[in-house]
Amino acid sequence: MRKLVYYVAVSIDGFIAGPGGESDFYPEAPDMVEHLRAEFPETMPTHIRPHIGLDGVPNKRFDTVLMGRGTYQPALDAGVSSPYAHLRQYVVSRSLPDIADPAVELVSEDPIGLVRRLKAEDGDGDIWLCGGGVLAGQLLPEIDELLFKRYPVVAGDGVPAFAGQFRPRPFAPVETLTFSHGGTLTTYRPTA
Repeated sequence: MRKLVYYVAVSIDGFIAGPGGESDFYPEAPDMVEHLRAEFPETMPTHIRPHIGLDGVPNKRFDTVLMGRGTYQPALDAGVSSPYAHLRQYVVSRSLPDIADPAVELVSEDPIGLVRRLKAEDGDGDIWLCGGGVLAGQLLPEIDELLFKRYPVVAGDGVPAFAGQFRPRPFAPVETLTFSHGGTLTTYRPTA
Protein backbone atom coordinates (compact mmCIF):
# COMPACT_ATOMS: atom_id res chain seq x y z
CA MET A 1 0.00 0.00 0.00
CA ARG A 2 1.17 3.50 -0.78
CA LYS A 3 2.13 5.73 2.15
CA LEU A 4 1.22 9.29 3.05
CA VAL A 5 4.48 11.04 3.93
CA TYR A 6 4.59 14.50 5.50
CA TYR A 7 7.89 15.85 4.14
CA VAL A 8 8.35 19.41 5.31
CA ALA A 9 10.84 22.02 6.54
CA VAL A 10 10.40 22.97 10.18
CA SER A 11 12.06 25.39 12.59
CA ILE A 12 13.40 24.36 16.00
CA ASP A 13 10.19 25.67 17.54
CA GLY A 14 7.91 23.74 15.19
CA PHE A 15 6.89 26.26 12.53
CA ILE A 16 6.82 25.43 8.81
CA ALA A 17 6.44 29.05 7.72
CA GLY A 18 6.32 32.53 9.18
CA PRO A 19 3.07 34.36 9.99
CA GLY A 20 2.89 35.69 6.43
CA GLY A 21 3.89 32.39 4.82
CA GLU A 22 7.61 33.25 4.82
CA SER A 23 10.05 30.40 4.29
CA ASP A 24 13.19 32.32 3.35
CA PHE A 25 14.47 32.36 6.95
CA TYR A 26 15.73 28.77 6.81
CA PRO A 27 19.54 28.72 6.67
CA GLU A 28 20.95 26.58 3.88
CA ALA A 29 23.92 24.23 3.94
CA PRO A 30 25.37 22.88 0.69
CA ASP A 31 25.53 19.29 1.97
CA MET A 32 21.86 19.36 3.02
CA VAL A 33 20.76 20.89 -0.29
CA GLU A 34 22.69 18.27 -2.24
CA HIS A 35 21.27 15.41 -0.19
CA LEU A 36 17.69 16.64 -0.65
CA ARG A 37 18.19 17.13 -4.39
CA ALA A 38 19.63 13.62 -4.74
CA GLU A 39 17.08 11.81 -2.59
CA PHE A 40 13.91 13.85 -3.24
CA PRO A 41 14.32 15.48 -6.67
CA GLU A 42 10.56 15.46 -7.28
CA THR A 43 10.04 17.85 -4.36
CA MET A 44 11.71 20.64 -6.33
CA PRO A 45 9.13 22.74 -8.24
CA THR A 46 8.92 22.07 -11.96
CA HIS A 47 9.74 25.64 -12.99
CA ILE A 48 13.10 25.65 -11.16
CA ARG A 49 14.23 22.10 -11.99
CA PRO A 50 16.00 23.07 -15.25
CA HIS A 51 17.95 25.79 -13.40
CA ILE A 52 19.30 23.40 -10.75
CA GLY A 53 20.24 20.49 -12.99
CA LEU A 54 17.14 18.39 -12.37
CA ASP A 55 15.41 18.70 -15.74
CA GLY A 56 14.43 15.19 -16.81
CA VAL A 57 15.53 13.58 -13.52
CA PRO A 58 12.96 10.91 -12.65
CA ASN A 59 10.89 10.90 -9.48
CA LYS A 60 12.42 8.71 -6.78
CA ARG A 61 9.93 8.58 -3.91
CA PHE A 62 6.66 10.37 -4.69
CA ASP A 63 4.23 10.39 -7.61
CA THR A 64 1.49 12.50 -5.98
CA VAL A 65 1.49 15.73 -3.98
CA LEU A 66 -1.18 17.12 -1.62
CA MET A 67 -1.12 20.72 -0.50
CA GLY A 68 -3.40 23.14 1.24
CA ARG A 69 -4.30 26.53 -0.15
CA GLY A 70 -1.62 28.31 1.85
CA THR A 71 1.04 26.08 0.31
CA TYR A 72 -0.38 26.46 -3.21
CA GLN A 73 -1.01 30.23 -3.07
CA PRO A 74 2.65 31.38 -3.34
CA ALA A 75 2.95 29.50 -6.64
CA LEU A 76 -0.21 31.19 -7.93
CA ASP A 77 1.10 34.57 -6.78
CA ALA A 78 4.27 33.90 -8.81
CA GLY A 79 2.19 33.04 -11.90
CA VAL A 80 2.76 29.28 -11.57
CA SER A 81 -0.51 27.34 -11.67
CA SER A 82 1.09 23.87 -11.76
CA PRO A 83 4.08 23.93 -9.39
CA TYR A 84 4.72 20.17 -9.50
CA ALA A 85 3.73 19.26 -13.05
CA HIS A 86 5.86 16.11 -12.82
CA LEU A 87 3.52 14.80 -10.05
CA ARG A 88 -0.24 14.36 -9.72
CA GLN A 89 -1.30 17.47 -7.84
CA TYR A 90 -4.18 17.96 -5.41
CA VAL A 91 -5.02 21.18 -3.59
CA VAL A 92 -7.31 20.78 -0.59
CA SER A 93 -9.30 23.95 0.03
CA ARG A 94 -12.84 24.98 0.88
CA SER A 95 -12.13 28.66 0.16
CA LEU A 96 -10.56 28.41 -3.30
CA PRO A 97 -13.44 28.65 -5.82
CA ASP A 98 -11.66 26.86 -8.67
CA ILE A 99 -8.31 26.10 -10.27
CA ALA A 100 -7.89 27.02 -13.92
CA ASP A 101 -5.07 24.54 -14.56
CA PRO A 102 -6.39 21.06 -15.46
CA ALA A 103 -3.16 19.49 -14.11
CA VAL A 104 -4.14 20.50 -10.58
CA GLU A 105 -7.23 19.00 -8.96
CA LEU A 106 -9.16 21.03 -6.39
CA VAL A 107 -10.53 18.97 -3.51
CA SER A 108 -13.13 20.67 -1.33
CA GLU A 109 -14.37 17.52 0.42
CA ASP A 110 -12.93 15.72 3.43
CA PRO A 111 -9.23 15.10 2.66
CA ILE A 112 -9.16 11.80 4.60
CA GLY A 113 -11.39 10.16 1.98
CA LEU A 114 -9.08 11.41 -0.78
CA VAL A 115 -6.00 10.05 0.98
CA ARG A 116 -7.61 6.66 1.57
CA ARG A 117 -8.51 6.41 -2.13
CA LEU A 118 -4.98 7.40 -3.17
CA LYS A 119 -3.41 4.91 -0.77
CA ALA A 120 -5.54 2.10 -2.19
CA GLU A 121 -4.34 2.73 -5.75
CA ASP A 122 -1.73 0.51 -7.36
CA GLY A 123 1.67 2.05 -7.74
CA ASP A 124 5.12 2.34 -6.25
CA GLY A 125 5.15 6.06 -5.55
CA ASP A 126 4.19 7.44 -2.18
CA ILE A 127 1.96 10.47 -1.55
CA TRP A 128 3.77 13.63 -0.48
CA LEU A 129 1.95 15.84 1.99
CA CYS A 130 3.66 19.12 1.16
CA GLY A 131 1.79 21.31 3.66
CA GLY A 132 0.33 23.15 5.35
CA GLY A 133 -0.23 22.78 9.03
CA VAL A 134 -4.03 22.75 8.97
CA LEU A 135 -4.10 20.04 6.31
CA ALA A 136 -1.47 18.05 8.22
CA GLY A 137 -3.61 18.34 11.35
CA GLN A 138 -6.64 17.02 9.48
CA LEU A 139 -4.65 14.15 7.98
CA LEU A 140 -2.71 13.19 11.11
CA PRO A 141 -4.53 9.82 11.49
CA GLU A 142 -3.51 8.88 7.93
CA ILE A 143 0.17 9.93 8.06
CA ASP A 144 2.44 6.90 7.69
CA GLU A 145 5.77 8.70 7.92
CA LEU A 146 7.16 12.10 8.87
CA LEU A 147 10.27 13.46 7.15
CA PHE A 148 11.16 16.62 9.05
CA LYS A 149 13.90 18.85 7.68
CA ARG A 150 14.62 20.63 10.97
CA TYR A 151 16.60 23.81 10.46
CA PRO A 152 18.71 25.43 13.21
CA VAL A 153 16.55 28.54 13.53
CA VAL A 154 13.79 29.69 15.86
CA ALA A 155 10.88 31.32 14.02
CA GLY A 156 9.02 32.61 17.08
CA ASP A 157 5.64 32.63 15.34
CA GLY A 158 4.00 31.37 12.19
CA VAL A 159 2.33 28.33 10.70
CA PRO A 160 2.73 25.31 13.00
CA ALA A 161 3.65 21.92 11.55
CA PHE A 162 0.26 20.67 12.79
CA ALA A 163 -2.81 22.78 13.54
CA GLY A 164 -6.21 21.62 14.66
CA GLN A 165 -7.62 19.35 17.33
CA PHE A 166 -5.65 18.12 20.31
CA ARG A 167 -5.19 14.44 19.55
CA PRO A 168 -1.73 13.14 20.42
CA ARG A 169 -0.33 10.42 18.18
CA PRO A 170 3.04 8.85 19.03
CA PHE A 171 5.85 8.64 16.48
CA ALA A 172 9.37 7.27 16.91
CA PRO A 173 12.49 8.49 15.14
CA VAL A 174 13.99 5.79 12.95
CA GLU A 175 16.80 7.76 11.28
CA THR A 176 18.43 11.15 11.68
CA LEU A 177 20.98 12.70 9.33
CA THR A 178 22.86 15.78 10.52
CA PHE A 179 24.27 18.39 8.16
CA SER A 180 27.10 20.91 8.40
CA HIS A 181 24.96 23.78 9.71
CA GLY A 182 23.40 21.64 12.45
CA GLY A 183 20.17 21.04 10.59
CA THR A 184 18.77 17.52 10.49
CA LEU A 185 16.55 15.28 8.41
CA THR A 186 14.69 12.93 10.72
CA THR A 187 12.39 10.12 9.67
CA TYR A 188 9.60 9.26 12.13
CA ARG A 189 7.07 6.43 11.96
CA PRO A 190 3.96 5.83 14.05
CA THR A 191 4.55 3.66 17.09
CA ALA A 192 1.02 2.51 17.83
